[in-house]
Amino acid sequence: MLHINSEHLVCQSVIGEITSPLGGINPYRINPEGVADIYPGVGGITYNLRIGDRTCRMFADHVEPGVSISNFTQFQGQPGPNRALNLFSCAGNLAKVVTGQATGKTGRVTGKHGGIEHVLVDFEPAILEDLVIGDKIQIKAYGCGLQLLDYPGIKVLNLDPAMVPVMGIKALKGGRLQVPVTHEVPARIMGSGIGATHSHSGDYDIQLFDGPTVAEFGLDDLRLGDFVAIRDADATFGRIFKTGGVVIGIIVHSGCVLAGHGPGVMIAMSSKEGLLVPKLDPKANLKNYFNKL
Repeated sequence: MLHINSEHLVCQSVIGEITSPLGGINPYRINPEGVADIYPGVGGITYNLRIGDRTCRMFADHVEPGVSISNFTQFQGQPGPNRALNLFSCAGNLAKVVTGQATGKTGRVTGKHGGIEHVLVDFEPAILEDLVIGDKIQIKAYGCGLQLLDYPGIKVLNLDPAMVPVMGIKALKGGRLQVPVTHEVPARIMGSGIGATHSHSGDYDIQLFDGPTVAEFGLDDLRLGDFVAIRDADATFGRIFKTGGVVIGIIVHSGCVLAGHGPGVMIAMSSKEGLLVPKLDPKANLKNYFNKL
């Protein structure tokens, strides 16, 4: 059993409302081959893309699975409430609908998307049908400050404490932990979002434009909600390239056509010393873990 500091963690409400998808004055997106088209993107209620689904099977760019929420409240002219929603929500947190026809129904947080600063929530299909853009969803934010007390060289971020015992993590010698993941990803193809000064919100993208690398690492079947390992990376205090480091992250949004972008990864664990040992397991997905909570 992994010893965690759950009794010292604050459980606090944060809230957001379902956003609308956005359209631009120039709606075209141009891929690295110079081909332009118009794609569904961020926001809204996405009925046919959920955790467990393939990231790149749809005609889409940055589409967020399930429900996308944001807090539009302005506090003293600043977006502090939305920053709190994004900083403190964690994967696995319970999310409750508090307005509209689906009031009282619950789902779980699946991830956070940087740039647009959305928190993503999964609900069962029947609940999605009763939701409306503008409905408010309150989250029991729990997990900020989570520590594995016997593993000071491993940083945990953006995870509800209840997730730790269901992830199949195993202790190894030398202060290392074995963590199930569906794929390993080389840091050389990490793109948009790298260089962020912290890893408590947002994500960074896996570029899938290089065919040989995609084939070498089997990345063509990535799924939303997959836990993946990024080799030679560190995200303890920001997302950087670091030889020997290992980052464990969760796939949070769909594939992309824009240069430098791709399926987004929210940080879940990081060790600059490489104390995280990935073990390939096709079942290492939020969909399977949520069934155990």
